[in-house]
Amino acid sequence: MPSAAAGPVEVAPPAKAAALPFAGISPDLYPTEDDLPYEEEILREPFKLKGWWRYLVARAAAPFAKRAVIYERALKALPGSYKLWHAYLRERLDHVRPHPISHPAYASLNNTFERALATMHKMPRVWVLYLTSLLDQRLLTRGRRNFDRALRALPVTQHDRIWPLYLRLASLPACPVETSFRVFRRYLQFDPSHAEDFIEFLVSAERWQEAADRLASVLNDDGFRSVKGKTRHQLWLELCDILTKHADEVAGLKVDAILRGGIRKFTDEVGKLWTSLADYYVRRTLYEKARDVFEEGVSSVMTVQEFSVVFEAYTQFEQSMLAAKLEAAEEDGAAESDEGEKGGRKNKVEKLEKELAACWLNDEDDTDLRLARFERLLDRRPELLSSVLLRQNPHNVEEWHRRVKLFDKDPAKQVATYVEAVKTVDPMKAVGKPHTLWVAFAKMYEKHNRLDSAEDIFKKATQVNYKAVDHLATIWCEWAEMELRNQHFDKAIELMRLATAEPSVEVKRRAAAEGDEPVQLKLHKSLKLWSIYVDLEESLGSLETTRAVYERILDLRIATPQIILNYAFLLEENKYFEDAFKVYERGVKIFKYPHVKDIWVTYLTKFVKRYQRSKLERARELFTEAVEKAPPHEKKALYLQYAKLEEDYGLAKRAMNVYDEAVRAVPNTEKMSMYEIYIARAAELFGVPRTRQIYEQAIESGLPDKDVMVMCMKFAELERNLGEIDRSRAIYIHASNYADPNSHPEFWKKWNDFEIQHGNEDTFREMLRIKRTVAASRSQTHFILPEYLMQRDQRLNMDEAVDTLTRAGVPQDEMAALERQLASGPSPAPAAAAPSSSTTPANRMMNFVSAGVEARAESSTQQAAANNEDIELPDEESDEEDDVQIAERAVPEAVFGELGKRAAESREESSSAQENNEQQLGALERIKRRRQ
Repeated sequence: MPSAAAGPVEVAPPAKAAALPFAGISPDLYPTEDDLPYEEEILREPFKLKGWWRYLVARAAAPFAKRAVIYERALKALPGSYKLWHAYLRERLDHVRPHPISHPAYASLNNTFERALATMHKMPRVWVLYLTSLLDQRLLTRGRRNFDRALRALPVTQHDRIWPLYLRLASLPACPVETSFRVFRRYLQFDPSHAEDFIEFLVSAERWQEAADRLASVLNDDGFRSVKGKTRHQLWLELCDILTKHADEVAGLKVDAILRGGIRKFTDEVGKLWTSLADYYVRRTLYEKARDVFEEGVSSVMTVQEFSVVFEAYTQFEQSMLAAKLEAAEEDGAAESDEGEKGGRKNKVEKLEKELAACWLNDEDDTDLRLARFERLLDRRPELLSSVLLRQNPHNVEEWHRRVKLFDKDPAKQVATYVEAVKTVDPMKAVGKPHTLWVAFAKMYEKHNRLDSAEDIFKKATQVNYKAVDHLATIWCEWAEMELRNQHFDKAIELMRLATAEPSVEVKRRAAAEGDEPVQLKLHKSLKLWSIYVDLEESLGSLETTRAVYERILDLRIATPQIILNYAFLLEENKYFEDAFKVYERGVKIFKYPHVKDIWVTYLTKFVKRYQRSKLERARELFTEAVEKAPPHEKKALYLQYAKLEEDYGLAKRAMNVYDEAVRAVPNTEKMSMYEIYIARAAELFGVPRTRQIYEQAIESGLPDKDVMVMCMKFAELERNLGEIDRSRAIYIHASNYADPNSHPEFWKKWNDFEIQHGNEDTFREMLRIKRTVAASRSQTHFILPEYLMQRDQRLNMDEAVDTLTRAGVPQDEMAALERQLASGPSPAPAAAAPSSSTTPANRMMNFVSAGVEARAESSTQQAAANNEDIELPDEESDEEDDVQIAERAVPEAVFGELGKRAAESREESSSAQENNEQQLGALERIKRRRQ
């Protein structure tokens, strides 16, 4: 080997190939001039990977054959280099991939892998590349052997890289099934958690026995966790499908026990498990056993959905059995006809003798039986569905009633259903009214004229501890009504007397000691019982017994206003008027409003009708007490009744006092109608002039503005009818404070008609002035705000103009002149146009037209008679003339209110500021003129 100092290596000419070190290699694979640096480096250091790797990187674009020569030379020098082997094998794989698997390049590739594994047998990536290549080449035997070699060569911690490829090999269609089984079994020893993959393979290979065994072992393993996310219920269903659909091929497993265990454990899809169990027996041709399973299923499922699944499968089973029998019968008939044609008469006689000798139980034609079973199953569906609902909640009362209706044509089943219902339903847990079951049970016996049995049912029902007293009371009432329907009146009254009897002290003490007080101890306070009891006594008993029942109700403090009224009516019918009034007295003391309202009205009406004026003072006391206890919204009717009493039997003056008291006591919403009644009655009793003070009182009583306006209009109409025109006009003037012309035009129209009929020009002008004043006062806020905004905008514009001129460099004197011009407004108009200029004073309110204006000016001697509001303007040539004095008629401050005061103050402030500004500007103007 030449040293590093030696010169470049000379390459011999290709003609002498026998003398070359690479004999038999194509000349194209020899090193070229460009390879000399790398050749020299590897010659100097042939056992260093760096030089060889630089050589390979530099020749990355060279053909694979040339790179293969370099790889072979490098691996000969460094046979233990993983990097070189891995890169070489990857390139060889990429080189042979385009070729078919029968190409000779694959044999060379496999040979290379074998040479690599001589030193790289501990490298899992080399094994993975080799095994993947063998799988692609479909070399099953060689691949299986190399998989085994890899598992033996690699440590157990690296087997997880090999097994997925090994399973791919076992899953190939060409792989023998026994080989695949052995591979999967070995894999489960390595990782038992992938048992589902083996089971899926067994199912695909139709090895049902081993698949069922594996599934059973997985389900029996409590620590098993599915790597595919399947629940134990799904695995159960898979096992059931295998067991039921392949019952003949699976042995050694207790299918019935397995499925029933799943039914007990998994309650979400019980219906499917029941149908699977029945299907198992059907496939085993055990049809009666399958029918028993179906019956057990429909009798045990808990939901309607599961019931639908099982019942549908059951009907399909019965239908298929019937169809199979009918089809077999047709085939037998066809066979017999063919045989009869051949056998002749002798065969017919023999067959007939056999049929006569055979028992009917041995008859194979059970088509009618199967048809009856099918029809019976369809008829039983409502009953079976009702059983499902009752299994969900056995305390559902309404469902028990619906179940009884299913057996309308079978009283025996109805009785059995009622017996089962009253035994099952717990009154404390019942959904509905449990006492209705007892009542319906008893009525069923009554319907069949079994009164003794019905009484026994009621007697047992009264001993049940219900949740509510009303349930027990209903039992007693239904019992009594049954006796009444059958003309047993004395027995009905005796039942009510027994039901309303108060328990003894000893019974109460015993119940209190036990801590659980049954409803039987509270029954004597049931108003429902007492109401029926008192009705029975009124209809069948005497007055004394009826009064005793009513008194007992009042003593127990369970009476209602209707009970009070009924008791009083009873006494009135029997001419016990004072006793009836005492009952009313007790009623008004027991109850409060609003319940006592009917008692008071009835009491007062009956008392007045009975005694009229004979006991007038007592009646007045009753009315006074009634109106004192009544709330404000209930007083009106009582006051009207009270006033009617005074009008009919008392004094008219007292009636007026009652009305006067009523208008003060009733709420504001009813005062107007009460005043109208008051005025109407006063006019009828004392004449129209008497109503004046009532009108005045109503107007000043604080009624709403709308009602005050209406009352004033009526008052003014009254005065007009009496000829008091001035009083009527004064009332209209007062009412104008409450009438906005925009909102109440009817008032102003009526006043306008009044002035047209009874007024003159001055009064009409005054009416119009008041109308304008009221309109202005009502809309005052809309006129003050724009004026203020205009003044503020004017000031802002002035400030903005001054700032703009200052920034532009305008001298201060010119700026002052512009300020004066902006402050003083537009320049004065010519003398010819002076009369047409605006003459509105600064302190006059905007949009307000005064009723009359007087202008007093010493220099003026003539005024236009038609225009009283013209103002003489001062001469423009004189700056120091006296101001013209303008006299205005002052508008009352009450018209404008607080807003008017604020507007006047703002006008005074603005006018004073404007006068000061005009004086200041006038002085500056005079100075400027003198300078000019």
